Amino acid sequence: MDYSGATPQVQRLIDEFGRLPGIGPKSAQRLAYYLIKMPEEISLNLAESILSVKNSIVLCSICFHITDTDPCNLCSNSYRDQTTICVVQQPLDLIALEKSGSYKGKYHVLHGAISPINGIGPDNLKIKELFLRLKNEDIDEVILATNLDVEGEATAMYINNLLASTGIKITIPARGLSVGGDLQYADEATLGRAIQGRQGI
Repeated sequence: MDYSGATPQVQRLIDEFGRLPGIGPKSAQRLAYYLIKMPEEISLNLAESILSVKNSIVLCSICFHITDTDPCNLCSNSYRDQTTICVVQQPLDLIALEKSGSYKGKYHVLHGAISPINGIGPDNLKIKELFLRLKNEDIDEVILATNLDVEGEATAMYINNLLASTGIKITIPARGLSVGGDLQYADEATLGRAIQGRQGI
């Protein structure tokens, strides 16, 4: 991006904002100049928050959710249903499901979806780790709660095909969710009904 009149420092800030998802050139410019006008204390708090997150956040060694303790508080909660794993693409999907209050089992975060066009195959996701869990844990049901787009559906089918001979029950959320939508953007009531009304794949 090139904004005439911007100093090199300001241009760098604009460029860094432009790397964020969903931030276009104009939004990046607005954010940069808004940050410049902010009181120094607020700017420092923002910078410290970013550094703190980068220094303290890890992936849970069990479910691969983002956490500051390992295992995360969901995996270490013995009151959750230990026989069900809900597979999601991203940590934001897990958070959306938790907000719905409809699911009380375990999770597994894949950190993406199979997308050959983007060079993402099964080995780039946490699929091997899922199968290792299924081998070592007493799981009765796997819920494939991937997004309802081409990549999400392909990922769900890939996992389903690999699990077909295991005897584990495989389900998907009910189709109250919009096709092509991301789980994280569904409202809590719809998401809750979709999980409660899940069906065999």
